[in-house]
Amino acid sequence: MQKILRIATVIMTCLAVGYFSSLVTRENIPTWYAMINKPSFNPPNWVFAPVWTLLYILMGYAAGRIWNKIDTDEANVKKAFIFFLVQLGLNTLWSFLFFGLHNPMLAFFEILLLWAMIFETYTQFKNIDKVAGYLLVPYLAWVSFATVLNGSIWYLN
Repeated sequence: MQKILRIATVIMTCLAVGYFSSLVTRENIPTWYAMINKPSFNPPNWVFAPVWTLLYILMGYAAGRIWNKIDTDEANVKKAFIFFLVQLGLNTLWSFLFFGLHNPMLAFFEILLLWAMIFETYTQFKNIDKVAGYLLVPYLAWVSFATVLNGSIWYLN
């Protein structure tokens, strides 16, 4: 039961982070974001919420699996969780920089750091639990795409 509770706790935490990040995003979609230039490969707005919901669930499940290894590999689990928490914080910060401050340039440099932290989290997780590492691959792929999208928006505006 404790293993399931750990996984559920991290999933709910990730979903809560996503929800709070979405508050600043949602209010700017019909106003500022609708008015800026976007590249031709920009997905429709409705794509983002389901994709991010799935990604938060996957990253939460991955982190929960790592947390469940605390009794057998405490030092590495703690180190991996630090990277996980840093990337989760950077994930949240990006929404405020891009949508809150309307600053694609600052958001672009921040998303590069976010990508690096996700990659390091993936590496740390994979060394503890391969499945947990692989669960972060869709997140890494989406943020790679988001980095190109963010850079394109910065360039176009």
